[in-house]
Amino acid sequence: MIRQSNYTELKNAQIAIENLHATKPSIYKKFINIVKLTRQLHCGYQYMGTVIMDENTSDFYPKSLDDYVMSVYHREIEKLKTDEKFSELKQVLKKYKQVTYVNISKLALGENPKELVGPILIH
Repeated sequence: MIRQSNYTELKNAQIAIENLHATKPSIYKKFINIVKLTRQLHCGYQYMGTVIMDENTSDFYPKSLDDYVMSVYHREIEKLKTDEKFSELKQVLKKYKQVTYVNISKLALGENPKELVGPILIH
């Protein structure tokens, strides 16, 4: 599936992520840790987002990881979801879903929104 984000959408998402960092640093830090874990395990940011948001993951499920690794990954995401400030993160993810979880993750890691403008293949 191909999605395209424009600069304004990406910039607004970046501002929302920065605001989350400034106002709710504990949930932001947990989110960044999940993003980094996702990158290390090659699970895919879109998969991560669908798991966090309780959406259908079948299109994005990483096929190369064994059951144990996936259980550890899901356990870490559940820790994030049980945080009392999780609803703040969930609001940001829901509001900027059209930007894609891939781009939201990259913005959270500090990528420049200008570099993310244009079409992106989501798989």
